[in-house]
Amino acid sequence: MDNAIVLDGVTKQYSNFKLDKISFSVPRGSIMGFVGENGAGKTTTLKTILNLVHKEAGNIRVFDLDHIKEERKIKEQIGVVFDESYFHDNLTLGHISKIMSKIYSTWEENTFEKYTNQLKLPGDKTIKEFSRGMKMKLSIAAALSHKAKLLILDEATSGLDPIVRDEILDIFLDFIQDEEHTILISSHIISDLEKIADYITFIHEGKIVFSKSKDDLIYNYGIVRCRKEDYDKLDKNHIAGVRRSQFGYEVMVDNKTELERFRKDLIIDSTSIEDIILFKVKGE
Repeated sequence: MDNAIVLDGVTKQYSNFKLDKISFSVPRGSIMGFVGENGAGKTTTLKTILNLVHKEAGNIRVFDLDHIKEERKIKEQIGVVFDESYFHDNLTLGHISKIMSKIYSTWEENTFEKYTNQLKLPGDKTIKEFSRGMKMKLSIAAALSHKAKLLILDEATSGLDPIVRDEILDIFLDFIQDEEHTILISSHIISDLEKIADYITFIHEGKIVFSKSKDDLIYNYGIVRCRKEDYDKLDKNHIAGVRRSQFGYEVMVDNKTELERFRKDLIIDSTSIEDIILFKVKGE
């Protein structure tokens, strides 16, 4: 499979945190949701891909190019949105368009104007008059306006109301329709990722717990509620997490379809991505 991003054994050590030999790939033409609790390493990972944080070990390739040796060439083709706006407070939309045209040879003023109009951003106000949500929309409009092949988004929908978030998600879905564009997006809003993501990568305490297709997670994972004797008969190779209580066992399995076919005696509930993440973190 052709990948837009490949990380292999990437490590970064801080005094109280370690990005620990993380490896995953983002297929070209897809949206990958990147999830994890605060402090899990999401932002550090994204900044390492962009060479804003310098890794100590491992390899990163973007568009099959070394992310350091070919940094300038890569960044010309990337749109980036972090959870804060980095545009100066005294700028207007017109100023930003002129500045961006000097930075990106592929800057498209008409595209920027289209998105700022669509997102209802005022052209006669300076950035300091924008709300946090408006600043996020501005960053997204700018990221989409220079023919970027890859978007890297860190909590890009945070601070936006549900209606605007939905509109932004539709823009992201349109962006990847030609299968040449790719999005890597971190978010705490799991429902957003369930709507648009093709793949989910989960990072916990600096380590990758899983990186799987969304369909695999939604259709193959399930929760079995059973007694100990039923639990003992389950194939342990397919158990993704366990919770024990005075009422019995809750067991997360990754072969739901198979169990439904061959174990008619078991009750198997469907699960969500959020359920899977909680089981991975809090289950045994």
